[in-house]
Amino acid sequence: MTPPLKIGVSSETGPLEAVILHRPGPEVENMTPANAERALYSDILNLSVASQEYEQLKGVLDTVSQTFEVRDLLTGILDLPEVREDLVKRICCNEEVCPAAETLLELPAPQLAGQLIEGVPLVQDNLTRFLSQERYLLRPLHNLFFTRDIAIAVNDKVMSGRMANRVRERESLIMEAIFTHHPLFGISPWNSTTAEMLALPKGVATMEGGDFLVARNDVFVIGTGSRTSTQGIDFFLERICQSTREPRHIIVQELPRSPESFIHLDMIFTFLDKDACMVYEPIVFELNRYKTIHIETANGKVRKIEHEPNILEALKKLGMDMEPIACGGNSDPWIQEREQWHSGANFFAFAPGKVIGYARNIHTLDEMNHYGFEIITAREVIEGTKSPADYRRCVVTIAGSELARGGGGARCMTLPIRRKS
Repeated sequence: MTPPLKIGVSSETGPLEAVILHRPGPEVENMTPANAERALYSDILNLSVASQEYEQLKGVLDTVSQTFEVRDLLTGILDLPEVREDLVKRICCNEEVCPAAETLLELPAPQLAGQLIEGVPLVQDNLTRFLSQERYLLRPLHNLFFTRDIAIAVNDKVMSGRMANRVRERESLIMEAIFTHHPLFGISPWNSTTAEMLALPKGVATMEGGDFLVARNDVFVIGTGSRTSTQGIDFFLERICQSTREPRHIIVQELPRSPESFIHLDMIFTFLDKDACMVYEPIVFELNRYKTIHIETANGKVRKIEHEPNILEALKKLGMDMEPIACGGNSDPWIQEREQWHSGANFFAFAPGKVIGYARNIHTLDEMNHYGFEIITAREVIEGTKSPADYRRCVVTIAGSELARGGGGARCMTLPIRRKS
């Protein structure tokens, strides 16, 4: 039997050793313009193109790390009878279709996993269902390929995502079950179904992985906006105080609630290297009403809470002096806005100074090149004609004509669970 994989993420840039992904499938196309907004999309995607772009991302990561697919992991735990029944019943009752569990439990594990991801069609076997405008009894998980949001690896712990929108709650339940029951992990998520969380109304204490950055083992940068609430961050503070008496620092950045491109912190700020980061300047640096707050915990309690000028000033006080690189360059606010919209600040580091991002954001890439990042393509890495190991700093570019339309970038599509220090 393969020994359990030890969780370990103490930075955003440590060399990647294991990451969880989800290959976009029929669930991506199981929507129409009429329900795209309900699915949290601003447009509908072409699956064939999105799949080709995804394969570039996975192909690069396969060369540097172990990769795991959500569907495979889910199928694995659905083969365990006691897990299968509990998970299916939890999902169905959470979505107020408890009777559907009986039929679903009759399916073999691969087919059941497919239906839980791609959606369970509504059978029109009575008048109410015949007249219903719904196509699915259990809706497709349109957002599952953004694995980042549904769980968060913090040092040697895992937190389940507490999703802000009900359409994504099933994703969190699935990932929680995978971490708890799959023999590869066998770790109980930190904040899964604790009494404190269950006592709070749904949608109050929320936290999604796109808002959570592990700057260092003792420093966490967290965004609060439309997806992560202050109550969710307070809950994390409580868990930190309960788990260690050592000093911990939480830098909180308020985010705009519109437009939708500011959905998570990693859409305006990501780490690129031990001493470099990508920033969307209008939010991170310019004077505005969005606060940056530093919270310090020690000896099991919050020691201080104070305002900071910005994220980089707060990090510098903690010994992390970061060089900011501007999303869209720093010459034209219109270009900055356009490239931020298409995830121009959303980079995923698979090693210090070695990151993945969209090729479409050419002004951002030009700015990075100015700071010593060589631009190479995913195809070159996959085919072996170029290797990130040959560069001190590099950006591996993937195509992003369709994936970007889903509202996220390379960091959004990756859930790292193990990095080297």
